[in-house]
Amino acid sequence: MVHAPSAPAALATRREWASLSVLTLAVMLLSIDGTVLALAIPSLTAALSPTATQVLWIGDIYSFALAGLLITMGNVADRIGRKKLLQMGATAFGAASALAAFSPGPEVLIVARALLGIAGATLMPSTLSLIRSIFRNPRQRTTAIAVWAAGASGGAAAGPLIGGALLENFWWGSVFLVNIPVIAVIVVAGAVLLPESRGSEKKPIDLLSAALSVLAIVPLVYAVKHLAGHGFDATVPVAIVIGVASAWIFVRRQRSLRTPLLDLELFRVPAFTGAIVANSLGVFAFIGLLFFFSQYLQLVRGFSPLVAGLAQLPASVASVAVVVIVALLARKLGRGRAIGCALLVAGVGMVGLALTEGLTTYIGVGLCLAVVGLGVGVSMTLSTDAVVAAAPKERAGAASAISETGYELGTALGIAVLGTLQTVFYRARLEADQLAGTDEQAVRESLARALEVLPADSPVLEHAREAFTGGMQLASFCAAALLVVGGTIALRVIPNTKEAADGH
Repeated sequence: MVHAPSAPAALATRREWASLSVLTLAVMLLSIDGTVLALAIPSLTAALSPTATQVLWIGDIYSFALAGLLITMGNVADRIGRKKLLQMGATAFGAASALAAFSPGPEVLIVARALLGIAGATLMPSTLSLIRSIFRNPRQRTTAIAVWAAGASGGAAAGPLIGGALLENFWWGSVFLVNIPVIAVIVVAGAVLLPESRGSEKKPIDLLSAALSVLAIVPLVYAVKHLAGHGFDATVPVAIVIGVASAWIFVRRQRSLRTPLLDLELFRVPAFTGAIVANSLGVFAFIGLLFFFSQYLQLVRGFSPLVAGLAQLPASVASVAVVVIVALLARKLGRGRAIGCALLVAGVGMVGLALTEGLTTYIGVGLCLAVVGLGVGVSMTLSTDAVVAAAPKERAGAASAISETGYELGTALGIAVLGTLQTVFYRARLEADQLAGTDEQAVRESLARALEVLPADSPVLEHAREAFTGGMQLASFCAAALLVVGGTIALRVIPNTKEAADGH
């Protein structure tokens, strides 16, 4: 008991708080790259003429690559050093950004986005595990994770605003080229401010487990995308079988390894498992919404890219404001209730968004975006804190990678599933007799294509806009349902511990 007062000795120094800015900048950049492209879709489509499927792949493959490799890279970070891997990944991210910016066609852009995802997979677990090792005081760690989470969710929401500002003055590739000076800051400041950190394990990565982790994720996501976008064919069951079989073999192999790639024992902790599920569902709904909401603002409401970005600012501001209230919520409610209530509030905001999207005024849309951003921001912060607190220090990178895999898989599936559902709903609401005498195939492909082939005053174009809005409203209701499910899970599964918030 005489050692209890030693906690203040673990308080972070000014240098360590300064290092948090580097880590937050890195995760913010990754989040921005996940959503910044949404606003560039119309101009990118005009320049590169991708098909509707290629557009989805351009948006999705970044997160697919991240999700598939995060578990592996989290373990690599534990072994070779989290700072070292972050520095290497940042340099690769800058190079891939240049390739994306100057892509001559959609195929090259898809490859560049995949490379960005691979590089990003080295950054994500390193940032969170470094926070775990730098901020040893529980209350300070909660605050640091709140800042980190604000960078992630705020970056995702700010992506359209940054993209809009760039697209007002430059070509679509500028949304990637802007990464390079930010990467330079991360590399230089990180070299000076970040301490090296690694786990105690020095054993090599199990390459078979790494391959199985990718095969367990990517084929299943592909099956969802292909089924919704092209219908059922032989590739769908094949992809599902590959994914499920790989996941089964992966789990069995982890149980037999002395140092597994994925520590399955962590999932026996209710706070850990509940936090992963709740966070993934929240991100699924939030990022999935942002991807097609930017298109709605430009293609339906006629906003310029910059105005469309500004219109999404309430979500960004609200997610950053979480830093001010999250510690108080954790102390008053406990983690489980705070996360559950936050997701339920976000669900209410999503329902409100669905109801206001068909109105001519913007104010209702803006208020509902703020509610969604606030709810998801609180949930993401406390869910991440629950994951980090549950893991032993030497496995911080691996545990952080599991958390980030849930985040990125939620992002990828949110774009794939909600984006595809919106497309399906849009096409279902188009009436054949209204499309007579037009390029029906182009109109049915997407609203962006309809705008290219139809005159501005065409009644068919107005019908297509109404169909897009109706489809988006239905997709928003689906997202709201997922947020309610996530909130319910959090309330029932995640313990209402107040330890981290109280600093014990």
